[in-house]
Amino acid sequence: MEYRVRANFILSKLPAFYKVLVDGTVANQEPDGAEIVVSMQRAKIVAPNTIAWFETCYCASPLKHERVTVYDKYLVNIETALVEKYGETEGDSFWSFLQNHCKTHFDG
Repeated sequence: MEYRVRANFILSKLPAFYKVLVDGTVANQEPDGAEIVVSMQRAKIVAPNTIAWFETCYCASPLKHERVTVYDKYLVNIETALVEKYGETEGDSFWSFLQNHCKTHFDG
């Protein structure tokens, strides 16, 4: 099933979030790791500290496994809405924001 997801990110946790997204920790997680990484790559910043994206999930409770294993460590106020199909989300790229925000953390 497809969901539109909205959540607030915790700025202080972004370096750790970005690290697990790019080092294979999340991507290698079964069954949903690759979907989590791709979802964060297409997520958009829609308000201060708020992102929105579309994600496919087959859990009985929306994003249950994704939240337990990844999202609840880095995101708060997660809201899901069942949708017929993916749509477009307007806003700045969360992935680009992560890269820029975390570059100084890892380079410094």
